[in-house]
Amino acid sequence: MSRYTGIPVLEAAAADIAPATTIAFTEGPAVDADGSVYFSDIENNRILKLSPDGRRSVFREPSHRTNGQTFDHEGRLLHCEGAEFGPGGGRRVTRTVLATGEYTTLTDRFDGARYNSPNDVCVDGRGRIYFTDPCYGDRSQMAMASEGVYRIDLDGRVVRILEQPAVERPNGLAVTQDSRRLYVVDSCPLPGGNRKIWSFDLDEQGNPHSQRAVYDFAPGRGGDGMRLDVEGNLYVAAGIFKPRHAGETADVPPGIYIITPKGELIGRIPIEEDVLTNLAFGGADGQTLYITAGKTLFTTRAPAPGQVAWPKWKSIGISE
Repeated sequence: MSRYTGIPVLEAAAADIAPATTIAFTEGPAVDADGSVYFSDIENNRILKLSPDGRRSVFREPSHRTNGQTFDHEGRLLHCEGAEFGPGGGRRVTRTVLATGEYTTLTDRFDGARYNSPNDVCVDGRGRIYFTDPCYGDRSQMAMASEGVYRIDLDGRVVRILEQPAVERPNGLAVTQDSRRLYVVDSCPLPGGNRKIWSFDLDEQGNPHSQRAVYDFAPGRGGDGMRLDVEGNLYVAAGIFKPRHAGETADVPPGIYIITPKGELIGRIPIEEDVLTNLAFGGADGQTLYITAGKTLFTTRAPAPGQVAWPKWKSIGISE
């Protein structure tokens, strides 16, 4: 018997426990061909790198409040530089060539206005880039009223492809590698706000149509980041233990939710930490998951390989 058996548990005090401050806010994992994981710490304005041997280092500081990241088909790292967790946000989408260190701004304005806070990014099978631009922080700094989804074409042209009312506040997104379908997390923290995952068919130019709801997490905390496996299933980082405001409940426990393209919930990988933000596939067989949550980067195994733009040998695209 443990010497702690029978000691009174102070239930009232336990119920009042809440975070007083945060020391990190991890986001944006992306896995390179050599197994290195790049992930954001927005709170501390830096990008961290986890090497295959387990060594952690700072890849970039300041990161200009980088949030979501991914690799394109040439193994170049894309960054959504946002505007949350303090000053110094880039409010743009940038790209780093890891081999040379070349660091390029792909877009920092649309129709002359600065972006609100680029959040997440993905690349389709043709190399077109899609990113979301909500505003979750100080909304007084918004330069444009629209919180939209944008596409960067191969010639560098930027097109706004979605905005209100089709999506209320776009967050995570994923695109199939056959370039035929785009998924968008619509997550508005206001009471009654959307907690939905939308599906859109894409035409040959990458324009969305035929919108339909795939899944609704309401009234709990909805999805944040999202990825696809080679079978076309969605892996969504969602849920929370302790609601942070009146706009969310604890109805959705934190975890990675596995959802079919038809909206069937087929599994959940529980993650015992708030707040889950994003995930990425990696590993020699593409079935290792890296999950950002709170101050931590978690890893686990997935039932199927990820459907990714990079490395190329994993570029398998399946959609229904």
